[in-house]
Amino acid sequence: MITVSNLAIQFGKRVLYKDVNLKFTNGNIYGVIGANGAGKSTLLKAISGELDPTKGKIELGPGERLSVLSQDHFKYDEFTVLNTVLMGHTTLWSIMQEKDALYCKPDFSDEDGIKVAELEEKFAEMGGYNAESDAAALLSGLGIKEDKHYTLMSELSGKEKVRVMLAQALFGEPDNLLLDEPTNDLDLETVQWLESYLSEFEHTVLVVSHDRHFLDSVCTHTVDIDFGKVTLFAGNYSFWYESSQLALRQAQNQKAKAEEKRKELEEFIRRFSANVAKSKQTTSRKKMLEKLNVEEIQPSTRKYPGIIFQMDREPGNQILEVKDLKATMDDGTVLFDNVNFTVEKGDKIVFLSRNPRAMTALFEIINGNRQPDAGTFNWGVTITTAYLPLDNTEYFKSDLNLVDWLSQFGEGNEVYFKSFLGRMLFSGEEVLKKVNVLSGGEKMRCMIARMQLKNANCLILDTPTNHLDLESIQAFNNNLKLYKGNVLFASHDHEFIETVANRIIELTPNGIIDKMMEYDEYIASDHIKELKAKLYGE
Repeated sequence: MITVSNLAIQFGKRVLYKDVNLKFTNGNIYGVIGANGAGKSTLLKAISGELDPTKGKIELGPGERLSVLSQDHFKYDEFTVLNTVLMGHTTLWSIMQEKDALYCKPDFSDEDGIKVAELEEKFAEMGGYNAESDAAALLSGLGIKEDKHYTLMSELSGKEKVRVMLAQALFGEPDNLLLDEPTNDLDLETVQWLESYLSEFEHTVLVVSHDRHFLDSVCTHTVDIDFGKVTLFAGNYSFWYESSQLALRQAQNQKAKAEEKRKELEEFIRRFSANVAKSKQTTSRKKMLEKLNVEEIQPSTRKYPGIIFQMDREPGNQILEVKDLKATMDDGTVLFDNVNFTVEKGDKIVFLSRNPRAMTALFEIINGNRQPDAGTFNWGVTITTAYLPLDNTEYFKSDLNLVDWLSQFGEGNEVYFKSFLGRMLFSGEEVLKKVNVLSGGEKMRCMIARMQLKNANCLILDTPTNHLDLESIQAFNNNLKLYKGNVLFASHDHEFIETVANRIIELTPNGIIDKMMEYDEYIASDHIKELKAKLYGE
């Protein structure tokens, strides 16, 4: 349990929030949401003790242990992978070190023997004899194979280190767990493993994430940081989003009577509660919404960007034909081979691969930015494309302001370009900011504005949710569901894939899997799993 009393955090004259009084209780998982800069990570740092609050106090339950997902991926470079995980339980690790030091003493005394016996007893009580096997199981579940468990952390890639840090945070089932963006750099299969693990976790968890499906799968409550306030709601992200939108529509409808509004909200709660009751994460929990009052549902003051893709021209029957395409890396590793597919009218295709560089290579090839090692592709004469690349660095190597930068990609006056920037929440003096000082999220919003100028009938999106906040992701997702043209995309956002894609193509070194089916069905299919094993040479 974590109790936050009269918390205030201020940096200089800027007040993030004040008068925060919350209690996070055992058995619940709290998703912390808010716009970029609202103070989500800051709240977790204050709870962990890494940051001193301006005012107030934070207390854990008596004798409880707190574990935090470390963001320092170089701190443990001198330790083995397995020991790094074990160090997540600081008390257990300390006992192990002290015990081993005593056993190594050349002049081991009777007093040392008594001390070792005491330590062994504590070690056993804390499950120490199963510690290494438990740590190994966590690592394996997170995709770190056994042959790397005894290698040094310094020998791992950045993405592998992220997984070890996550295993460290989870190790020993802490009473309180703080996770800041735990799904970053995890593939979709590992995210599913983490969802299953946390759905059975019986302690207190606070998690910051931009992955809506992950938040929906694990969270029982939502902590919304908005305009200087920190508010706790029952329900997961989707419930918070849908209920806040409903409350906003009601607030705008002055004619509706109070009783009608109440009935509509109550019906919404009933429908959502029925859906929640069917989901797997509630099997070991109380219903999330059983004590929810209608009065708790409030409209959000959050701003959502206006992401609106339109087509100047209806696409013809021929969209894209790909024949015998192959791509390799510089070291000769095959990214994909023998790729053949035809894009049909109305297709919204997600491309998958165990190697994310495969999708980027495909998109770069069909956009004419890279030569294939073999094969051809042919666009239909009526097709116009708009491309959102994974790496947009080259676009921002100038000191142009936002208006002048955007004007490079279309025709119109200053007001015209400011309107597109305004859709993406750049207003006032912000449009005169130099593009070379933008944050990752701001650059993505500029790139999306650039795409909207094209009015293309085929969108090519390489991991479009990177660097975007939840509001931008939600707006992007909502528009793509309505967009009438073709969409070719790669994503690690489960909800984005499930709600946009009507076709799935998985790229492998030995061909493709091409299915017209929903993503949830695809990942659950035993037949697909067998096909994957064959094509990946397992």
